Amino acid sequence: MSITPTDEVLSHTVATLRGAGCVFAEEEAALLLDAAATPAELDGLVHRRVVGEPLEVILGWAEFCGLRIRVDAGVFVPRQRTRFLVDLAVASARPGSVVVDLCCGTGAIGAAVAARVPGIELSCADIDPTAVRCARLNVGPDAPVYEGDLYDALPGSLRGRVDVLVVNAPYVPTDEIAMMPPEARDHEPRYTLDGGADGVEQHRRVAAGALAWLTPGGRLLIETSEDQAPLTARAMADHGLVPDVSTNDEMYCTVVVGTRAGA
Repeated sequence: MSITPTDEVLSHTVATLRGAGCVFAEEEAALLLDAAATPAELDGLVHRRVVGEPLEVILGWAEFCGLRIRVDAGVFVPRQRTRFLVDLAVASARPGSVVVDLCCGTGAIGAAVAARVPGIELSCADIDPTAVRCARLNVGPDAPVYEGDLYDALPGSLRGRVDVLVVNAPYVPTDEIAMMPPEARDHEPRYTLDGGADGVEQHRRVAAGALAWLTPGGRLLIETSEDQAPLTARAMADHGLVPDVSTNDEMYCTVVVGTRAGA
């Protein structure tokens, strides 16, 4: 049960959050008020936000593609721009498609695709056990979540059968992490942010192994940035995929789609 907000409490909470640099102070205040059962609990939640903890971790969930996704401390928080990656994955899938959410984090992408395309065969994987536990709660018992480094996590039974391989691997160049908002650089695991010197180190690793896992006509979709997109596309082309770059200016998101020939 949440506390009953008064105008004074709401105004004070909004002012405190705004003073800490929260751009959406009104919306965040409403969510924190709804989450707090007592004034003391509200004070604690607001303090956590003021010192930079991600709102989604404080609440324990994030809204993503119409779903409430559980977010545990130490797991990458789903970004709203990634809805574009989901849109493209949905457009590539159909009932019966084998879909893999690689570097899944919370499993938000896989859960969102499954919600919009019933009947897919979904699997997820991540290297971090905390993320794996979180993802299992979000995708449910019908979608296995494997722990391991990229393709090493996947069972051999998926080899050559994947129709849609969706990946949100880190793509921030190492030297640019220091410029990220504190809630990301200080509260999310560095491995979920650091894309190496040019931002595409993990993309190259994903592209290098994709052909063995994709079915003929299957697609690899990687979220990237406009700056990194040519390098991500080159990595796909170098490993036998036909790349195509799509950008959604409204969501500020760029995705490279690599297709395995032979459909």
